[in-house]
Amino acid sequence: MKLYYSPGACSLSPHIALCEAGIKCELVKTDLHSKKTADGSDFRQVNPKGYVPALVLDDGQVLSEGPVIVQYIADLVPQKKLAPANGTMERLRLQEWLNFVSSEIHKSFSPLFNPQASEDWKAGARALLARRFEIPAKALEGRSYLLGEDFSVADCYLFTTLSWAAHVKVDLSPWPALGAYLQRVAARPAVQQALREEGLLKQ
Repeated sequence: MKLYYSPGACSLSPHIALCEAGIKCELVKTDLHSKKTADGSDFRQVNPKGYVPALVLDDGQVLSEGPVIVQYIADLVPQKKLAPANGTMERLRLQEWLNFVSSEIHKSFSPLFNPQASEDWKAGARALLARRFEIPAKALEGRSYLLGEDFSVADCYLFTTLSWAAHVKVDLSPWPALGAYLQRVAARPAVQQALREEGLLKQ
């Protein structure tokens, strides 16, 4: 398999999932502005959407969209318990979190990375994020991870998006549960492996 990624982008989520799963995968660094891969290839030939992540399977099929990719990875190694079994209420809860992180947290960060976004737009994004942060912060009170004591692929995604806060000057201190969660997830060996492989953590 090949994972097309950009350092620190949302593709970090499936990268962490692969490390947690113990699955070896070729990493292909991708420039999101030029849409070129490290070897100069046109990334849009892999994923016409033009954004990461994209996972090329061994049979040549391409999966895009992070929440789909991480569930695919989790289902390859059910013994790792990175996702509850399909058809269970617990799996629906996982999908609920993945959808929430995707639509309400991930996308709300977008204006803060957009150099053309106005200050009013960015202020609105920060206010929206503050409201959205309340949801996982409350869920994490008294538990280690989103689904309880088992780390799941939903945590790969939430950790990735919350890690952007420091880069765009979003203060997480009003939500101590989120700060503690970030530290807890960052300490996991598989997470550190993914961060090192993307050049985000010194060797």
